[in-house]
Amino acid sequence: MLRVRRRPTVAPLQKPMARQRFSRSSLFSSDIGIDLGTANTLVYVRGRGIVINEPSVVAMNDKTGQVVAVGKEAKVMMGKTPPHIRAVRPLSHGVISDFEVTEELLAYLINKAQGGRSRLLGPRVVIGVPTGVTNVESRAVRDAALTAGAREVYIMEEPMAGAIGAKLPITEPVGTMVLDIGGGTTDIAVLALGGSVASKSSHVAGDRFNENIVDFVRSEFQLAIGERTAEDTKIAIGAVMELPEALERPVRGRDLATGLPREIILTDTHVREALAPALDTLMEAMKEVIEATPPELLSDVLQHGVTVFGGGALLRGLPELLAKMLGVPVHVAADPLTAVVRGTGIVTEDPRPWGEAFMHEEAILSQS
Repeated sequence: MLRVRRRPTVAPLQKPMARQRFSRSSLFSSDIGIDLGTANTLVYVRGRGIVINEPSVVAMNDKTGQVVAVGKEAKVMMGKTPPHIRAVRPLSHGVISDFEVTEELLAYLINKAQGGRSRLLGPRVVIGVPTGVTNVESRAVRDAALTAGAREVYIMEEPMAGAIGAKLPITEPVGTMVLDIGGGTTDIAVLALGGSVASKSSHVAGDRFNENIVDFVRSEFQLAIGERTAEDTKIAIGAVMELPEALERPVRGRDLATGLPREIILTDTHVREALAPALDTLMEAMKEVIEATPPELLSDVLQHGVTVFGGGALLRGLPELLAKMLGVPVHVAADPLTAVVRGTGIVTEDPRPWGEAFMHEEAILSQS
């Protein structure tokens, strides 16, 4: 998929005025950057840095329609609630699946980021979303943020935000390839001159890895385990290449034959076997992006390599496996979990230089 983007023209005399207006409104609100993830949502407040890192989970009481808990408190409830309380993720594969619950989540995050104090003006908010979301989906994110109290909302794709956070040379005439492995989606993109040249979004990401582990344990050991247990196992012993020293972890679940509790020992070899099919699919997606990349930019990728961020970047052996399969250098960004939100934070300082990175950019820039 190739994209051609027109650089928006701005009269020189307008730039200082826009910066001054941005600074003046900051006296009345805290400008915020949000990495709206399927698994976790991170919030950056201008001048303060990252202030929130919470699971994207909301617990709702179906009898009263009230929010019981949000974030970490709600995640603890998953799989442990009575029938009338639901602990749900309002985002699926990086996009809104439950609009009202997402509003509650964003309102909670925005209010908490501002210290619970009401401001004369709502904050300007920059939100990262997966590559390939439709206009309807991005509009839903924007509307949810506006309803939650934001004054203006800027939507940008997560690979671009992550590249900005990793301080990659994306505004230069150089091809930069990034891989963002999140909870619900994996975004692959080749960036140059402030825009995305070729990109693809895949649902093979952290949640799929968890499902693979659940299915593997059920098939190989006749044991039913939950997604939380699978995620904890992935974090503790997850690996995609053979390790110098074997890792293992006890896992408890329900025996499918007897219906009684049982414990088994899983090793990194088991996890590697469970994740192999998903990783093959991910490799194919990366090859598709490489095939769609112009040769001149591809030579830059071959020289400078691929930068990986997102929670999936922490899988043991992933950089080595990607380098072996693709034949290019692979680097993990510094603090890969926060690269996207740090990028949105940089944009809050002055959004105008990043105009080409915004979705619906003409509508958004007209408000600047």
